[in-house]
Amino acid sequence: MPHVLVVNAGSSNVKFAVFRAGAALQEVARGKVEGADSAAAVLEQLEERGALGDLVGVGHRLVHGGPRHTAPALVTPELVRDLEELKALDPTHLPAELGLIDAVAKRWPGVPQVACFDTAFHRDLPAVARTLPIPRRYLDQGVRRYGFHGISYEYLLAELVRVAGAEVAHGRVIFAHLGSGSSLAAVRNGTCVDTTMGFTPAGGLVMGTRTGDLDPGVLVHLLRSEGLNAERLDTLVNRESGLRGLSGTSSDLRELLTNEAADPRAAEAVAVYCYQVRKWIGAMAAALGGLDTLVFSGGIGENSPDVRARICAGLSFFGVQLATEANAAGAPIISSDIAPVVVRVIPTDEEVMIARTVQRLSNATPPDEGTREWPNRSRTPC
Repeated sequence: MPHVLVVNAGSSNVKFAVFRAGAALQEVARGKVEGADSAAAVLEQLEERGALGDLVGVGHRLVHGGPRHTAPALVTPELVRDLEELKALDPTHLPAELGLIDAVAKRWPGVPQVACFDTAFHRDLPAVARTLPIPRRYLDQGVRRYGFHGISYEYLLAELVRVAGAEVAHGRVIFAHLGSGSSLAAVRNGTCVDTTMGFTPAGGLVMGTRTGDLDPGVLVHLLRSEGLNAERLDTLVNRESGLRGLSGTSSDLRELLTNEAADPRAAEAVAVYCYQVRKWIGAMAAALGGLDTLVFSGGIGENSPDVRARICAGLSFFGVQLATEANAAGAPIISSDIAPVVVRVIPTDEEVMIARTVQRLSNATPPDEGTREWPNRSRTPC
């Protein structure tokens, strides 16, 4: 059977999923391995177990596409060379992602690979939303706000169209992707007009181990007072801060909620997180000129009624009011019937979104029933 493989390489782990190709994708396998260098071994095991079947396409989530890559693309040698030049924009993710593309090309030469960029969803950010207040020469070098979690937002927008219709989805919508990495996107008429993450995924909301937005003077102070170099500063901002830094114990919001009654630092970390999400929802609503729909997603957004309730408790002034029982049950709609703003819970699935894109760009969709011929897959990937 024809299969599509999706690999999602992070800085320290790799998620993977295998789907049986077709108009209705069928999941065959899904998992995560720690250590980006162990991905090749996992892929070899999948092939040996027959989980990949007839591999007809491979999709990759690439965190950063830079200023030029604003849509998914077939992987070619030219694209890889271009992405190599972007490593300075994303030294945390791009090297591992490009290494995995190379490993797949060597193992399955001739199988199309597709790059799906997390920044692409935000390609139409207006100038006022994407421009950083720094000297113009840096803007010309591509230092600007890009936004991330775009593959998730693309999936959520498609799901909102499916469950609520195009008219609702093209209204004033805030998507809240809340997990160990958290961000919001303000979407109007199906287009992102603002988002919380900026030049890197470290910006915006406080996250599991990332600072979110931070007064740059703090970093200057730390550079002067502790003599930090760039690598040490990167570790501090991306791996030692956020909920982990505030609590001193954990980056997992579930653990912090469990411990908050006995641990004031855990309680403060939870309070800061909920406050910041609530504050940023207000900012995104201002960018939209109002709010019609609020969508919670991601590991926290989908699974924590308590956090959703704390976030929404201060938003009644512009029409957000939860239905207690529906929220506790994680119902698809958790807002009160009389509330002006509809609040929804929609599980996200980046891997499905990538697999759909692979089929669309690589001609990996099976032929109609009753035929044996496959579409031409003669294009040469990297």
